[in-house]
Amino acid sequence: MKKIPLVLILFRLLLGPFAITLVVLDVTQVRPILLVLMSLGFLSDILDGIIARKTGMATAKLRRMDSQTDMVFWVCIGICAWLLNPALIAQNREAVLTVLGMEALTYVFSFLKFGRETCTHAFLSKLWGITLLSAFISLIGFAHAGWPFALAVIFGVISHLDVYLIIWILPQWTHDVPSAYHAYLIRKGIPFKKHRLLN
Repeated sequence: MKKIPLVLILFRLLLGPFAITLVVLDVTQVRPILLVLMSLGFLSDILDGIIARKTGMATAKLRRMDSQTDMVFWVCIGICAWLLNPALIAQNREAVLTVLGMEALTYVFSFLKFGRETCTHAFLSKLWGITLLSAFISLIGFAHAGWPFALAVIFGVISHLDVYLIIWILPQWTHDVPSAYHAYLIRKGIPFKKHRLLN
């Protein structure tokens, strides 16, 4: 059981490049295949954290690996969406570049303050992940942006602002910080209970 979180993380890490390979090779019915791979990746992301906490394996090293794997996985899925819908992505390039730029800044700010990448797994970031899945289902499955894409961009901006605040407020690096408010509690030394399924 203790090895399952690591296996799930590695599984998700391989899914991203595999998805790109399928698109580049122009595999028949690649869009529905990608929807299945996305769903598997999303499910593995949910399960690895839950199992890690239940087995006492939610170490800083594992959580950092999980966080970076998430980033690689979604970037790969984003590349797939771009390869399949270049014109559609071009039409929304400002929104895409804004979110990508904000993601890059989380690394800049975290490295400047703590000397390592951020690893908050905050509530708003999890909500962003859900809207991101919805947006990619729309883009890849139906070649449509619409409200799922807009919602993902909105939550992307909001969740990154929350992460900026967490980085700014935290007195020292730590992982699994639910929100900027919880970062404030950590700074003040006020104990709080984390949700066993989410953090």
